[in-house]
Amino acid sequence: MAQALARFDALPAVTTLDMLGEWRGFGEHTGHEMDGLLETYGWYGKRFDSEEAVHPLLFRRSDGIRYAVDPRRIPLGLAPYHALTRNAVATALFRVATPLLRTTAPRARLRAVTYRGVTTAAMVYDHLPIIDCFRRIDHRTMLGLMDMRGAAPFFFRLERDT
Repeated sequence: MAQALARFDALPAVTTLDMLGEWRGFGEHTGHEMDGLLETYGWYGKRFDSEEAVHPLLFRRSDGIRYAVDPRRIPLGLAPYHALTRNAVATALFRVATPLLRTTAPRARLRAVTYRGVTTAAMVYDHLPIIDCFRRIDHRTMLGLMDMRGAAPFFFRLERDT
């Protein structure tokens, strides 16, 4: 975890305007209890339509269709239970429950936030105690850090969808 934080701290800040658009997401495996969890369920990434309209969780069906999910409907508290959350039964249940999880309304906003001494773009969730902070890896790749009250930072990478 210390190595991931040092990498994050060494990267330059970004503006909220830098984040606009659709991004493909990838987990950065650091030993966090959520490593691999989103990918198990077909996580695609995030979409930033404007500073006021952000879709924090995009998923992709097997036919390629992308859809937004309301993050407050995802039981993140189950993340530590790998045997329960990372298996074929859980994945099938997620697919069945998808109509109940979907949303067309944005569920987060973009703001400039000072985190670890640097002011950078951050995604503030509407209904959860979570803020995702972003730093630039290169012109089309960002490193994200999910700061959730009571949990260790969770790292992910976003690549601009072309």
